[in-house]
Amino acid sequence: MKIAMVGTGYVGLVSGVCFSDFGHDVICVDKNPKKVEMLRAGEVPIYEPGLDALMAKNVEAGRLSFTDDLAAAVDGAEAVFIAVGTPTRRGDGHADLTYVMAAAEEIARALTGYAVVVTKSTVPVGTNRQVKQVIARANPQADFDVASNPEFLREGAAIDDFMRPDRIVVGVQNDRAAEVMAEIYRPLYLRDFPILTTDLESAEMIKYAANAFLATKITFINEIAALCERTGADVKLVSQGMGLDGRIGNKFLHAGPGYGGSCFPKDTQALARIGQEHGLPMQITETVIKVNAEMRRRMVEKVTDMLDGRLAGKTIAVLGVTFKPNTDDMREAPSLTVIPALIGAGARVRAVDPQGHREASELLPGVHWFDDAYKAAQNADAVVILTEWNEFRALDLKRLARRMAFPALADLRNIYSSRDARRAGFQRYVSVGRADYLGDATDQDDQASGQETSDSL
Repeated sequence: MKIAMVGTGYVGLVSGVCFSDFGHDVICVDKNPKKVEMLRAGEVPIYEPGLDALMAKNVEAGRLSFTDDLAAAVDGAEAVFIAVGTPTRRGDGHADLTYVMAAAEEIARALTGYAVVVTKSTVPVGTNRQVKQVIARANPQADFDVASNPEFLREGAAIDDFMRPDRIVVGVQNDRAAEVMAEIYRPLYLRDFPILTTDLESAEMIKYAANAFLATKITFINEIAALCERTGADVKLVSQGMGLDGRIGNKFLHAGPGYGGSCFPKDTQALARIGQEHGLPMQITETVIKVNAEMRRRMVEKVTDMLDGRLAGKTIAVLGVTFKPNTDDMREAPSLTVIPALIGAGARVRAVDPQGHREASELLPGVHWFDDAYKAAQNADAVVILTEWNEFRALDLKRLARRMAFPALADLRNIYSSRDARRAGFQRYVSVGRADYLGDATDQDDQASGQETSDSL
């Protein structure tokens, strides 16, 4: 099939590359000529493991190309995907549909035969019906259907998620559109991956409901972690005990500085706004948003308390600034709250991140950047682990402590334990949801140090 993918951001580029690997002929469209030239030269503008090799493979096979000419890409296409940004609108928290509607109008003028116009972007309930109206007004003679096909890709594991999905959700209005969508996803259907066909509104709601539920799990365990610190319980053991219940599951039950990224913050705010517009406030989701913001401030307090309430003049090495490992995405990252607060209190901040430096350097002025955790820790007064990159999971803690002016570790991803820190020579150690007494080795420390440390969120 011939497919046009409008938008080469994270969702559009990954989806376009993967569709081409299914054997479809895919043309990816972007309005930015420089970005198109970069893609044609084989350069990937985002960091996603394995994407560069898969893109090169399909370009070489002649199944994947890039253009800034939307009309040429849409001409003869059997499916046109809209994969443009839907950022949070300033002032009201709603998803900004400006780019979606502009793309729909431009697609309408370019249609030359029957096509299914598929919204891949995350959009509020009712958007696909609006897209249909926009296309019909712009081109009354157009022969088309609309479909909703929300994405469920985890940054850092997007290719595997696309090729081995938990489910594919397709919202349509008739059998004709359903048949086109079934043909697009035929390689996955043949391998028995579940494809759920729904109406338009249900498909749109599934995306928001799923992300809000996952954000709720993260926020719930973070609240439990705070209570564990007051009561002497160990949140890692509590999470393990909860996760063994098949009704709950062990995913997204890892305490830390809260959720971030391109989806959860934006989608929870949009869902809350949708509820308000329909006179039915999403009270749980609204509380999740509030508590998540509080968790970030709580992380700053942990670092401050660890240094006896005095940050002025202190040198702090922060390990990891992206919102999660295996991505360069800085959107809504906890570091964007924590690091400015440290600098605002008078601390000198050094930062290390395998992929986040390029974007973060503009978002975090005043930070001194290093490419090595041990160099960043030289003569530092504290080390703070904010993102659980693999590089930070197996640090030589003794070497780290020896380099520091004052060996203090704020492990905000619970990678290590107080027992690990004590043996390495750290005088202060704090984590999230655990009792951190360096003077006493406890059975809980022994158990916690061997557990899995984190899900990719």
